Amino acid sequence: MAKVKYGDWDLVAELENYQEEMEQWVKKGIAKTVNKIYNTAVALAPVDLGYLKESINFTYKDGGFTGVIEVGAEYAIFVEYGTGIYATGTGGSRAKKIPWAYEDPKTGKWVWTKGQKAQPFWSPAIDEGRKTFKAYFS
Repeated sequence: MAKVKYGDWDLVAELENYQEEMEQWVKKGIAKTVNKIYNTAVALAPVDLGYLKESINFTYKDGGFTGVIEVGAEYAIFVEYGTGIYATGTGGSRAKKIPWAYEDPKTGKWVWTKGQKAQPFWSPAIDEGRKTFKAYFS
């Protein structure tokens, strides 16, 4: 889009500088928020083999105006909300049979379980990010 400039050239230059400064300020706020969410999620993620923690990453899009934080571990939702009788969140437990058994791949023995308690790492990270965002942009 072409820029048509009328009037005081000093004012036009000041407005362009203001726009650049404002864009940098917004990008900084987005980066602070993304980093807060990422660091909190990584700090709170429980560790067994470390895959869940290592699967959390972030990227920036739209020239820094958009931050995307992803959790790549396919089982992350079960860690966040729990399973079996301990399931929380929308709908709670939908298990058909509790307790249930599975074969431990390491030992080959059968293990009976009622589920796993929730170990929230994502929701608290989002809450911390929300606080950071509000504090920066208020």
